[in-house]
Amino acid sequence: MSTAFLFSITFYLVVPFWAVMILAPGWSWTRRIVASPWIAALPLVVYAVLMIPNLGDLWAVMSRPDLETLRGFLGTPEGAAGLWAHLVGYDLLVGRWMYTDARQRGVPHLVLAPILIVTILLSPFGMLAYLVARSVAARGDRTPSVTGQVART
Repeated sequence: MSTAFLFSITFYLVVPFWAVMILAPGWSWTRRIVASPWIAALPLVVYAVLMIPNLGDLWAVMSRPDLETLRGFLGTPEGAAGLWAHLVGYDLLVGRWMYTDARQRGVPHLVLAPILIVTILLSPFGMLAYLVARSVAARGDRTPSVTGQVART
């Protein structure tokens, strides 16, 4: 398979998972699917297919990080496509964590859905937005207990 082909399919391998988290959050199949970290396996397999033949170059970049060496590697088709597969796979794991954490903490889906969309496109911004939303939701979840202390769920 060509590098260009692998690059072009990588995002589409994760779209169904993002779609169910955003569009069908309460569906029983969504909870089952998202419960597994294996949802990120397909883009990570693409990463492996791209990187195994380039393991020597990848090792040189990762074992002695240097901006110019990294820039040179990422400037190759294999390096850029590999980074893309890495990002797509790990961004999905971040989205998976946000989805499950939001359900456990009672973060409203109307708040989470746009954050998931931001996470697809700009993961670090989505993660920061979710951490803020999670903190705000936690403040609203405090209810006085019988002893007068604040109870948290």
